[in-house]
Amino acid sequence: MEQTEREIVQQQLEELHQVVGRPGGIPDGRVVSYYPPSMAAGSHVFGLAATDVDGTQWQVGDAEVRFPLHSISKVFTYGLALEDNGREEVMLRVGVEPSGDPFNSISFDEVNNRPFNPMINAGALVAVNLVHGASKEEKVERLLTRLRIYAGNPDLTVDEDILAEQLVSNDRNVSLSYLMRSLGMLHGNIEDNLYVYLAACSVCVTSVELSTMAATIARGGANPFTGVPALPRTYTRDVLSVMSMCGMYDAAGQWHYDVGIPAKSSVSGAILAVIPDAIGVGVHSPGLDRHGNSARGVAVCRALSDRFGLHVFADPSESRLGRIVRPGRRDDATEMYPSGDGWLPEGL
Repeated sequence: MEQTEREIVQQQLEELHQVVGRPGGIPDGRVVSYYPPSMAAGSHVFGLAATDVDGTQWQVGDAEVRFPLHSISKVFTYGLALEDNGREEVMLRVGVEPSGDPFNSISFDEVNNRPFNPMINAGALVAVNLVHGASKEEKVERLLTRLRIYAGNPDLTVDEDILAEQLVSNDRNVSLSYLMRSLGMLHGNIEDNLYVYLAACSVCVTSVELSTMAATIARGGANPFTGVPALPRTYTRDVLSVMSMCGMYDAAGQWHYDVGIPAKSSVSGAILAVIPDAIGVGVHSPGLDRHGNSARGVAVCRALSDRFGLHVFADPSESRLGRIVRPGRRDDATEMYPSGDGWLPEGL
């Protein structure tokens, strides 16, 4: 019996998962750290999921295991900051240049008196500062509302235990914040700003939900299952551009050269990857390489890029993208859901 395209993709994902996940399957084998320390016991966890822009979904392995977004939350905070303030205003406060330094480095674009980009801690703290809200609670709720739309899960919430753990081990971000305020990069109450930043980092998702969030970006900001917009299409280009240049910590250049897919990693061992107008990928495996990226996640994304010809500069003849997605995205989500069908929070 002839396999369907969906079955072919499922089989290939399972093969990649098996090859990368087996002992010795990580090409460079440089698994050097786990964060937080409690995740060391879960080093065997390896979830992989993909969602195309029309809502077809695949999952392999531990794809339903929940984990904190950590640095991946920076993508969505930046998107909301753009929507609240506009591109020009955000550019005045945080740049788009790769820093070349670790994500928690204390370094700035001194010429423009701003952090280099919103995917490092300094820039993410400024992006949080730019999110509108009369209180820290209102800011957190606005970010949560958007995250729920991206994931298509109205029950996403802040994990209070993870948040409490981060709040008591946050000295570097505290010092970074006060330094930036002294330089005029941050404004207002530092402790409140840190709370919002860490609350967003403490939202837990699964690999399946992460792939849906990625597919929402791929689809121009509208969730592929509900059609509900999470981000105006005009800003998805900005988010994808920064992910492409700055999303993989200080390995961003190597990633763009080898894999060529806009992505963002986190020290929880997750990677969100986006092929615009096509597909979103979510990977989770806690073993980190020396850059702080998931070792298995990097390996499987590199293999996916090679196998399906997904590199942004790949020869079109090498691409097998048509085997895993079916074009059909609509620019205007209201055309697909004219009556507002699907879950939509009040007051969006």
